[in-house]
Amino acid sequence: MDNRKLENLKKDYEQIKMSKEQVDLMKKNIENAKKEKSKKGNKHLIWKTSIAAAAAAFILIPNVSKEAAYAMSNIPVFGKLVEAVTFRNYIYESERHSANIDVPEIIPDQTQTPDDTDQKAKQNLKKTTEEINAEIKKITDDIIAEFKERVKDQEDYQNVVIDHETLATTDDYFALKLICYQGSGSGAEWDYYYTIDLNTGKRISLKDLFTQDADYITPISENIKEQMKQQMKEDENIFYWVDSEDTPEWNFEKITDETSFYLNKDGNIVICFNEGDVAPMYMGCVEFTIPNEAVAGILKN
Repeated sequence: MDNRKLENLKKDYEQIKMSKEQVDLMKKNIENAKKEKSKKGNKHLIWKTSIAAAAAAFILIPNVSKEAAYAMSNIPVFGKLVEAVTFRNYIYESERHSANIDVPEIIPDQTQTPDDTDQKAKQNLKKTTEEINAEIKKITDDIIAEFKERVKDQEDYQNVVIDHETLATTDDYFALKLICYQGSGSGAEWDYYYTIDLNTGKRISLKDLFTQDADYITPISENIKEQMKQQMKEDENIFYWVDSEDTPEWNFEKITDETSFYLNKDGNIVICFNEGDVAPMYMGCVEFTIPNEAVAGILKN
């Protein structure tokens, strides 16, 4: 994309105005968020909901084209967001139901490959991002379809929020988190994680981080148990299902190859569990950062 086209897209973006309906919705969601502040709940998602409503005008450009989304990602106020941008937004508000859904897409910045002649890595990156984007679309489409059915049937009360967060962007890898929340009486959050090796263009699995045939399951699992016990010792409000005599069938034993994870900005492995996986629901989604010394000797360089 040449500089003139980029500048034109930026100008178009900056000229977008919020409609009266969007302003009213923004004010309503911000007030709701303020009221919820004092209640027990997911503060991250409440904050995100009000911000998403306030940014309703911003959503129009990414829905138009990838070029427009690229232009938006280069606007300084947003920082570096070229890797993941909102391509579809679904907002619904009634007395019984509300939804605020941001559907992200990953745009491969192929200049991040270490060598411009490495066409294989660029091809892999294109394929990987297309696969992840398709997976995200399927997840969000299913949630939207379920929401619409419940609205049509006027079942109960429900609140749905889908958001995303870029967890790490380095020269070597990119990590994205898809956050999904559904509330109906009580609420539940579950998340999806995507980590891409920018050197190869491929999605990283947990076993890819370790030397061949290495047992990484055991040291990671034991470290997580140690962290659980230490956290419970330091805070009586924290509770995990570990070494429990009352509910031994719920005790966390070990991770699997399918356990969610990502690499943080410091290069540490972060193991992630959804609500109810290793602790009561009130604990929410929990994460454990694995120190490199816990897996020393089996990590790939």
